[in-house]
Parts: sequence; C-alpha cells; structure tokens
Amino acid sequence: MPAELSDDPHRIAPFWQAGRFRLALGRPLLMGIVNVTPDSFSDGGRTTASAAIAHAEQLLKDGADILDIGGESTRPGSEPVPAELELARVLPVLRAAVALEVPVSIDTLKPAVMQAALDLGADIVNDVQALRQPGALEVVAAHPSCGVCLMHMLGDSPKTMQAAPVYTDVIAEVRDFLRERVAALAARGVAAERLSVDPGIGFGKTVAHNLELLARQHELLDLGLPILAGWSRKSTLGSLCDRTVDQRLAASLAAALAAVQRGARILRVHDVRETADALKVWAAAGLPG
Repeated sequence: MPAELSDDPHRIAPFWQAGRFRLALGRPLLMGIVNVTPDSFSDGGRTTASAAIAHAEQLLKDGADILDIGGESTRPGSEPVPAELELARVLPVLRAAVALEVPVSIDTLKPAVMQAALDLGADIVNDVQALRQPGALEVVAAHPSCGVCLMHMLGDSPKTMQAAPVYTDVIAEVRDFLRERVAALAARGVAAERLSVDPGIGFGKTVAHNLELLARQHELLDLGLPILAGWSRKSTLGSLCDRTVDQRLAASLAAALAAVQRGARILRVHDVRETADALKVWAAAGLPG
C-alpha cells in the first residue's frame, strides 16, 4: 500500500522507493556526486566517460549508497546546455553505473534527459527545478517506481537565481513550495514513498537564508518526507570560514552532521569517504540521526 504523507512531523517512512531499490532510511544515505561537466563549481573538468565512471566506482568503494550523475552545471550564473550535449555527456556514464547494480540518480532539469535516463534504468530523478519544466511531471508520473528529489530553487534558472534573493520567512516559503510540488505529483498518482525533498542550499539564497534553513531544517519534517541536504563545498561555507572551494572539507562535514541532527536522511556529497567516517563516529556516540 503506498505510503501517505505523515501526520506526525517526526515519523518519516522507513524507506525510499527508488526504481529498482527500496532504500532503508534507518541511517543517513550518502549520495555521491558524479559531475560530467567542464564547469561545475567544485569539480568541473571531468568530461570523459571513462574518468567519470572511474570516479563513480571510487565513490562506491568509499561508501556511497547512491550515485548522482549530472551533465549540466547548475552553479549560480551558469548557462544552460542543449539537451543533446547533456545526453552525450551522461548516457555512457549512466549505462555503466546502472550495470553496477547500485541506485543511480540523474541530476537534470530537462524532461528529455530524465526520460532517456529512466529508459536506461536510472532509479532517481534529482531536479533542481522540482519538475517545473513542461513535461517533467508527466515523465516521472509515467514511470512505475522511480524515486524523485524535489528541490527548492528561487526563480526559474540557475543563471539568475542569485540576483537578489528575498524572502519574508525562508523556511515557510521553501516548505510551502515543496508542499505544492508534492501535491502536483500526488495529483498524478505518484506515491509519497517515491519522494524526497531538498531545501536547495545556495539556490537563490543568501548566506543568512542558508543558515536559517539549516537551523530550522527540522520544520521541513512536517512534510512527512525524507530530507536531502546538499551542503558539500557550498559557497556559504567558504564565506563563513574564508576558505576556497578545495579547502571546505571540514566545514562540509560540520554542515552535514548538523543537517543529520536536524533530520536529513540523504546527504549529497563530494567527499564520500570522509563523510562516511564522520557518520560512523556520530552513530557510535549515539547522537541523533
């Protein structure tokens, strides 16, 4: 029987239905980032399929539970790329990743790329626009079991999202947006057990907005869905610690643990091995999460 949205803000479903996999949420899951792009903010330049596949295999050895593969940068100010180019970048990597028999996510906002990835056997659609492009809802609704990550982004495009972000109450507005997107999927028959939500750290938010989202992240639990947190190497951490993007490991780990303490069940990270180690210590100490 499909899971329904919880009426208890602290009672999240014990699993996430993601394509071929029913992912247990008894501990935080690690989503390892595989960018097949020349211009991603942190690790752009991995543009060959062989390099991306080798990186994916290493992430699994390091402890990744999910591989998140993307072929278009969504950093602030980034230019969109044609679907044909994005597909050329990601399809060989997706094909190899699916063959590894692990959960595979496609990080895209284009319905055509979502469809091609799902046709290859990808398990999750991770969309920074929360399926707002025409046709995206229909692609996901037509699939019997793929997982979905709905992320909040202010505005319509990564190119302009950081122009002048303003909120009256950032957590309430993010929560209301995500609730509306969940309802849009429910109206098309997509079960809640297939969904996760992401507050969209750095996607149309100032440093202050991001920190408030972290401090009050637990308020998103009243959606009754697993929270995915993506703090890894973000510019807010650089601003707080005065560190370049390659010097933000310690800050990323601190933010990841804070997100777990406030209810996150999925962490999207670059540094899988180090995050896995931090979570092992956290769990051994019996801390929340």
